Amino acid sequence: MSRPTFTLAEGQPVSDPSVSTTLPIFGGGGLTTLGDTLLIEQLAHFNRERIPERVVHAKAAGAWGEFEVTQDNSWLTSAKFLNGVGKKTKVLFRLSTTGGEKGSADTVRDVRGFSVKFFTEEGNHDIVGNHVPVFFVRDPARFPSLNRSHKRHPATNRPDETMFWDFHVNQPESVHALMHLFGSRGLPDSIRRITGFGVHTFKMVTADGRFRYVKFHFKPVAGVTTFTGPDATRMAGVNADFHNEDLWNAISRGEYPVWKLYVQVMEPEQAETYGRALFDITKVWPHKDFPLIELGQMTLNKNPENYFAEIEQAAFSPSNMVPGIAMTLDPMLQARMFAYPDAQRYRLGVNYTQLPPNRAICPVFAPYERDGYGTITRNYGGEPNYVRNTLGSGIPSQVLSDVRHSERIERDAVLGQNEIRVDGEDYIQPRQLWNKVFDEAEKKLFVANVSGSLEDVPTELKKAVIAMFGNVDPQIAQMLAAKTKVNWHL
Repeated sequence: MSRPTFTLAEGQPVSDPSVSTTLPIFGGGGLTTLGDTLLIEQLAHFNRERIPERVVHAKAAGAWGEFEVTQDNSWLTSAKFLNGVGKKTKVLFRLSTTGGEKGSADTVRDVRGFSVKFFTEEGNHDIVGNHVPVFFVRDPARFPSLNRSHKRHPATNRPDETMFWDFHVNQPESVHALMHLFGSRGLPDSIRRITGFGVHTFKMVTADGRFRYVKFHFKPVAGVTTFTGPDATRMAGVNADFHNEDLWNAISRGEYPVWKLYVQVMEPEQAETYGRALFDITKVWPHKDFPLIELGQMTLNKNPENYFAEIEQAAFSPSNMVPGIAMTLDPMLQARMFAYPDAQRYRLGVNYTQLPPNRAICPVFAPYERDGYGTITRNYGGEPNYVRNTLGSGIPSQVLSDVRHSERIERDAVLGQNEIRVDGEDYIQPRQLWNKVFDEAEKKLFVANVSGSLEDVPTELKKAVIAMFGNVDPQIAQMLAAKTKVNWHL
């Protein structure tokens, strides 16, 4: 039987469904366009694959709390919620697994979503990241396929390691995230002791218009602790809601979990010569080059009174940014800025921002939106709601516009399906992780975790996985080959 040609939903041929249309720029970034029918169709359709459950990040715990500024941050940003030592802002926190359904176990090996909504006087600001510092792909057209490969097999309806590894051996950019996932970090033993990463690169803008590139980090004051593989498996059977229960009980006892919020900061002048890791979320900024700078701390101190109303209906998006914080030309960030609100409009309705966990607390605000399914709060009465009218009560806001860095376009760049090829660069940071960060115990744990995941995978695919990690370091391949008893040599 011949294989079908790749097409769009209405039959138009596509040369490669894994590559979006971009205009490449320096630092691994690129401009995507609303004219990229392939990308928009894939993201929009993916967000609507399941109802009413979230397609990803369905299983979660959440709580309310507050953020307190602990440093003078005016040199870095004009965002009001980050300025004034001692200033406090209400927050809503949600921590989720990625692949499992709402009823799945929460102690399984998986990337955790780490989301915080700040209810500021300038509107809501969301930091929506993960508990590992890097991601599996850098082209947003691959995001739906990534998540499908981590979910249930369409025939057996069971999680399938063959699908998982088949996807990743064909995406060398995944290897860095895989090494974090299959190390000890992949099995946290408590939500209260999980690190949160914003992952993407953002801009912070000061009152005088100067900006810098930043990455966000939440570090638990209690430290990071993890399960062993057997303990996590046992707990998944004993109590599938262990993490949820642990967070709830700790807050009920008054043992409030605390995270420090930090940023790494890169000057625009440094960005010009830094390279692909500026916008490529499969890579990190080394702390020795860009140390953590404290902004404040977050404390969770109140459990939800109704989980569905307050946590299930909570909607987070990296597109929610207040003045003083701005987007960058990170292609994955740009795609998420469309896909996340689109998912919430589908899941919760077009007026999801009026629901209690998402409703802004600004003194006065007037978006040019009205009507639609599920209108909850005021519909702006008889006020005209077209732009540039002289009859309504809206007035222009006096906020600082984002001062854009003159991000340069690569020489001879052409708007099209430009796959980012890096010729071995994807293995550099994973190699550093293996040789400089992992100690001998972590190396053995990593190999044991990967080999266990490969147990039921076909032999040829096992060889491909071993070869992929062999590109990181021959020692990994040798250890995996010995552990899996696969006859393979570099």
